[in-house]
Amino acid sequence: MGFVDLHTHSCCSDGTLTPGGLVDHAIEKGLDAVALTDHDTVDGLDELMEYAKGKQVEVIPGIEYSTEYNNRDVHIVGLYIDHKAPVFLEYLARFKQSRTDRNYKLCANLRGAGIDITYEALVEAFPGAVITRAHYAAYLLDNGYVKSRAEAFERYLGDNTPYFVHREKVTPEEVIEVTLKAGGIPILAHPTLYKLGREQLDVLVSRLKNAGLMGIECYYSTYSPAEEKQMKALAEKFDLLPSGGSDFHGANKPGLELAVGYGKLYVPDRVLADLKKSLETKILFTDLDDTLLNSEKTISERTRNKIIEMLSKGNHLVLASGRSVDSIQDVLEELDIQGRDTSGKIYMAAYNGAVLYDCVDNAVIEQYDVPIPTAQAIFDMAMKRGIHIQTYTDTHIVSCAEDRELAYYKRAIRSPYKVGTELEKELAHAPFKLLAIDLDDRSRLEELRREVEASGFAEEITCAFSCARYLEFYHKKAGKGNALRNLCSAVHVHIKNSVAAGDEENDITMIEAAAVGVCMANGREVVKECADVVTEKDNDHDGIVEVIDRFVL
Repeated sequence: MGFVDLHTHSCCSDGTLTPGGLVDHAIEKGLDAVALTDHDTVDGLDELMEYAKGKQVEVIPGIEYSTEYNNRDVHIVGLYIDHKAPVFLEYLARFKQSRTDRNYKLCANLRGAGIDITYEALVEAFPGAVITRAHYAAYLLDNGYVKSRAEAFERYLGDNTPYFVHREKVTPEEVIEVTLKAGGIPILAHPTLYKLGREQLDVLVSRLKNAGLMGIECYYSTYSPAEEKQMKALAEKFDLLPSGGSDFHGANKPGLELAVGYGKLYVPDRVLADLKKSLETKILFTDLDDTLLNSEKTISERTRNKIIEMLSKGNHLVLASGRSVDSIQDVLEELDIQGRDTSGKIYMAAYNGAVLYDCVDNAVIEQYDVPIPTAQAIFDMAMKRGIHIQTYTDTHIVSCAEDRELAYYKRAIRSPYKVGTELEKELAHAPFKLLAIDLDDRSRLEELRREVEASGFAEEITCAFSCARYLEFYHKKAGKGNALRNLCSAVHVHIKNSVAAGDEENDITMIEAAAVGVCMANGREVVKECADVVTEKDNDHDGIVEVIDRFVL
């Protein structure tokens, strides 16, 4: 089994080897792959990539961002970043200017302490480097102002000294977003160094996972066996990909060697294989009615075969619908695409993303419900206006009445129903969505939406049309856009590999969240305006085949 090092530094930040020298050293160590993750700079990546051509080691472009969380330094490593992506270059330019401004202020403070130092002198002393506190310490030591690096930090450079200047506050969430947009994998670096304690570390990881964090360093030079075990458990708890590396700096960290750290580090190559897989697998989110399904509520043999081909190549399919879990499962059975010998999996985002479900393992991934008091209040508003409204148990539709709206809905949905208006009695648990139906006058539904949004429920409830006759209500954390982000994170597929197809208003957030958002030719104009692409074929002419051929296969 091979091994890798996914956290190293060069002389372009505060290491001592050149990027080319790092490549040679990685080959000497027998590494299969090495990532260059200099502090807040990508200046060494072009040299790294060019020098490594034809050599027996894989090199990975990366960066280590410095961020602040609750007045602590927290570092995020970004692997496989497109370091020339406009969104990344824009962020880096702003950050570099902030760092330069801070360095001028720190030099001025040190001159006030009697030290002859300028920012220009530092740049001349350390050409090509991103100036950090380590460079200040070396400068003070070389010029006789201190007797050791430790003294430099204790007297002049430490956080609590009167001379230190804190940098612009950059949040972990901000750099996670930038990394994802630049096609990279954001990873929480060396969590044990932050001294947060288990409970607070859980809070941090949960927060960053919600922001799109994909990995966590489970292997690191200073970890004890117990700490490594703790980090692996944390990765499993939050569905994060393991990563790790030495944090090699060359001579600036004596005794810490590339690949092996202080002698006991070993990052297996399977770690890199799993990270790569997240960048290679594609995932298609598709609405059901009027998108995947034709007007007869089924799919053609051509579409079925194309989906099977997509799954057989390891890509995933997500059925994203306002329907219930049971109703989507009925569709799956009719489509006959489950149970095939494929490496790709099928998921569902039911109730407009309120329930994320693994159709292969029959397991709930995430779910968000509408509190029963809120649901009852919306029920009462609709009934007062004479508008049909319904909700759902795990097995039944709960309808306000046995009326023509229910009959219309039941033409496509086979779930059993019962009539009831006191939800506390009818529901065993809080529902995942409510549906108001008006077959004749959309404006009445729009008036209901305005009333619900004005009532104060807008902070916890989303109201969206799934077609001209249907107005849906569900939790703010649900919605198809959130479902796309959350499911990509849960199944370790980079959001840059996401494709979403839909036709109605409740599909817009999903279409906007995806790397490629597609509106069907039969979709509403407001949806087409939000999409990256509009299909040439509609849902009755295999439009979804067009989507798969162009953006998945």
